Amino acid sequence: MRIWRFVITGGPCAGKTTCLSILEQSLTQKGFKVIVVSETATELINSGITPWELNSETFQSLLIDLSINKEDTACTAAFSFKKDVVILFDRGLLDCKAYVSQDAFNEILRQRNTTENEILNSYDGVFHLVTAAKGAEEFYTLANNTARKETPEQAIELDDKTQSAWIGHPNFRVIDNSTDFKNKIDRLLNEVYSIIGLPIATHVQKKFLIKKPTEKVFSSIRGLHKVEILQTYLHSKDERVERRIRQIGSDGNYTFYYTEKKELSNSRISKNERKISHQEYISLLMNGEKSIRKTRYYFLSKNQYFYLDIYSDWKDKAILEIDLTYENKSVFIPHWIDVIQDVTDIPNFKNRNLAH
Repeated sequence: MRIWRFVITGGPCAGKTTCLSILEQSLTQKGFKVIVVSETATELINSGITPWELNSETFQSLLIDLSINKEDTACTAAFSFKKDVVILFDRGLLDCKAYVSQDAFNEILRQRNTTENEILNSYDGVFHLVTAAKGAEEFYTLANNTARKETPEQAIELDDKTQSAWIGHPNFRVIDNSTDFKNKIDRLLNEVYSIIGLPIATHVQKKFLIKKPTEKVFSSIRGLHKVEILQTYLHSKDERVERRIRQIGSDGNYTFYYTEKKELSNSRISKNERKISHQEYISLLMNGEKSIRKTRYYFLSKNQYFYLDIYSDWKDKAILEIDLTYENKSVFIPHWIDVIQDVTDIPNFKNRNLAH
């Protein structure tokens, strides 16, 4: 039995309620037990506890306490079922960062003896649905949620802040409004299936060789999240299937993953990934064939989530990667990135071939 914990978040009027309902139905039909944890902010507001009558810090503190209680209850219940369980959280704990200052949020976490990294590591995937106020303006409305009062301009600002709150999660996906709403839902389903490892899942990845940014450039970019990655490749009986383990984190706070990837075409892959314990990681590490170390910077730009990898033995070059939610989606490279070449289809630039 396995348990997955997914956050469905987004800006106002992004389609969360509809997407959650369809996602719940779809996963149930595929044989999973699905637990949906409702949005805490809406519950509080509808019960008369409102952020416009309390100060933001007090409201977010109450919200986090109730959310933690609800999340713990859902996880405890999940262990009682005799089948695979998917827990869908309508917003996650880090959403609160969008409504208070960083110092205030740090204090809220300190009082609860937790950290942002611990919260990030508690979820298997985070899916941000972009507000209709960004790219689908004609559909922006608050009629279906009386707890919300944002203008389109405020919705865009909150959407940006909420996206930024989740930078650093390895399975953070932004589902924008570049397609119609039906395809927006399908893209969400595909991303969830990809992390669960359902056989129909495909993953579209693009990779670019770039000039290594200077420290001055790095220091000028807001919202960069830095982690260290040790990636070790394991023996595979099927040469089409790549098996690997990863240690991801910083300052002694690490999360461990086991991944199987099968290439369907040069940019499309089927991927099955799960968190593992440190003990299982060490056991699998004994069978490692080769490894690669890299420093990764996560960042957002124009509703797209990028990974920038720095290798210690590369003096003036680096790799930029992005996971796309559909195959023909355009990639908007940030202005401070100097691309040398698209290397998506070049085998020599695959991490397995760069490993020693």
